[in-house]
Amino acid sequence: MSDRLFIFDTTLRDGEQVPGCQLNTVEKIQVAKQLEKLGVDVIEAGFPISSPGDFQSVIEISKAVTWPTICALTRAVEKDIDCAAEALQYAKHKRIHTGIGTSDSHIKYKFNSTREAIIERAVAAVKYAKHFVEDVEFYAEDAGRTDNEYLARVVEAVIKAGATVVNIPDTTGYCLPSEYGAKIKYLMEHVDGIHNAVISTHCHNDLGMATACTLEGVLNGARQVEVTINGIGERAGNTSEEEIAMILKCHAHLGIETNINTQRIAATSRLISSLMNMPVQPNKAIVGRNAFAHSSGIHQDGVLKNVQTYEIIDPKDIGIDDNAIILTARSGHAALKHRLEVHGIELDDERLDKVYEEFLRLADKKKEVTDDDILMLAGADRAESRAIKVINLQVTGGVGIRPVAAITLDIAGERFSAAAEGNGPVDAAINALKQIIRRKMTLKEFTIQAINRGSDDVGKVHMQVEYDGHLYYGFGASTDIIAASVEAYVDCINKFRK
Repeated sequence: MSDRLFIFDTTLRDGEQVPGCQLNTVEKIQVAKQLEKLGVDVIEAGFPISSPGDFQSVIEISKAVTWPTICALTRAVEKDIDCAAEALQYAKHKRIHTGIGTSDSHIKYKFNSTREAIIERAVAAVKYAKHFVEDVEFYAEDAGRTDNEYLARVVEAVIKAGATVVNIPDTTGYCLPSEYGAKIKYLMEHVDGIHNAVISTHCHNDLGMATACTLEGVLNGARQVEVTINGIGERAGNTSEEEIAMILKCHAHLGIETNINTQRIAATSRLISSLMNMPVQPNKAIVGRNAFAHSSGIHQDGVLKNVQTYEIIDPKDIGIDDNAIILTARSGHAALKHRLEVHGIELDDERLDKVYEEFLRLADKKKEVTDDDILMLAGADRAESRAIKVINLQVTGGVGIRPVAAITLDIAGERFSAAAEGNGPVDAAINALKQIIRRKMTLKEFTIQAINRGSDDVGKVHMQVEYDGHLYYGFGASTDIIAASVEAYVDCINKFRK
């Protein structure tokens, strides 16, 4: 058994299913190129049959990257597989990922079928996919709740049909780590021909055990892990890629190696967070901003005497360099371009000039501009093509004063202005906005996050607005939190279905 562990990154498929985190094709290509630099073995680029956007993204990602395998997801349906094969036509290394639910719950309630019929459909799907690609991965959906004896029968059948990888998903995040590890061990011991395929993990974090279950799977014989950057994914998320990579690096005695260049972890994390407007919780393992912070006096004393007393990871191992270039108002184009390229963002001269102008404005307001700041600036020009833009915003408020806001919007080239009062400055600004956009909208969620620290810092605002029975997610960022809030609300409105 090889001690090489393959990293299957599903940030662009499972990770992108998070509400409000959808990327366009250009952004997906940026992510794919960064994942290639990070060293992932497989990029699951999308679910081609699900939408024209996913189909086109798989095509363009296939063209954009060189050595990673590009994978496309399907159901065990021939038209899905046909669509995936077409989308993968330009991939240098291609894989079709097909499968079906195997738990009794899925068989009875989702498919109204029988165990034998499910095995027949699984085998047929693998054989059909083999007509298009040599590398076929099969997923046994809800394997975590599938009894081991039947699961072994399914796995054995699809390997005989030609599957090169078999994915054992804990789809609902139900398994205890010991149970999941035992499941992988059972398959390794009871499936005839198991060594003709790679066994893969795919764990969800509903009960906070995704990383632990994945590690148990690896220790019991799995040699591919399906993971996402920052652990993003449906519901509570997927197994965190950076956690698995650093666990194996810290526990080198396990003798299991990956191809991950860990020094690119921090940059990749920031890029994903910025493009998807998905904040990383401060106490997130490995990549949270507090991961290497020490506030306890006892901890601070120990770290000052010897860093290894409380740090098992050197920050430089994940790409956090204490000597990184600090950007200020005196920095030039070259420094800004370099920091963007470190994060996988390559801009043409015209776009770089625009971002540089915004950078100088921000640098005049702040003493130092962080990597998170410049990632925000690089994505700011996405708002330029939107139908509704904020032109002016003025808010008056204070202690003992009823806040009043005046706003001017550009709507398809025509300007409209309004003013309104509110319970606070943000409420007043949004009330003024609603005076112009006369639709029945309900603010469902409002989250503010400082990118770094300090009263001059850029704040991020995430909003969820309900309109006409649909939820829309918006994002804004500015050193003025009221302006950021309005931008986030406008971002939601621009996404309303026509």
